[in-house]
Amino acid sequence: MKKKDWVPKTKLGKLVASGEIKSMEEALATNLPLLEPEIVDILLPDLKRVILERRITVRVTDSGRRRSYRVTVAVGNENGYVGVGTGKAKEYRVALDKATRNAKINIIRVRRGCGSWECGCGLPHSVPFTVEGKSGSVRVVLKPAPRGVGLVAADAIKPVLQLAGIKDVWSKGYGNTRSTVNFALATVDALRKTYSTRLREEDLMKVGVDW
Repeated sequence: MKKKDWVPKTKLGKLVASGEIKSMEEALATNLPLLEPEIVDILLPDLKRVILERRITVRVTDSGRRRSYRVTVAVGNENGYVGVGTGKAKEYRVALDKATRNAKINIIRVRRGCGSWECGCGLPHSVPFTVEGKSGSVRVVLKPAPRGVGLVAADAIKPVLQLAGIKDVWSKGYGNTRSTVNFALATVDALRKTYSTRLREEDLMKVGVDW
């Protein structure tokens, strides 16, 4: 995405287009609503996308059966930013584009660290402390793991953790984890709490937080 090809419509978009905001960290720190995916395209040009789920849904109407596609995707730069979104449309490509757009405007920043007492390497390879997230009936708990453990998690949420830049973690899922959408959103909610949870500066130093 080139700046000259985009005409921003929101205040945050205009600040990014003018060059006043040069990083995603600065953009999120403004607390202005992120409503244009082009902002993410410019500030995170190395963003990657993974399709988590694709489904065909059928709705019965008076005129017959109507088929549509529902797609869930995750986006991230594997370095502290991740987002999940869904899209639904009659055509698969349109649904995929909607899901990607929603994932971008719902992107969050993830605080990483080395919160495992078994490791203590100080590198940002895991979550800095235990966090829990919820979405619908699904609850996810993420715990710090030492280096080399890898992602001890269900296949449905591994891409979300990888795109966030998490390399080692213990996880536990509760509820209807067969729902990929809620499972992924619960994971994002847990990762969001790595920043929303307030800790003292000395505590953050202990877990090797990636500032």
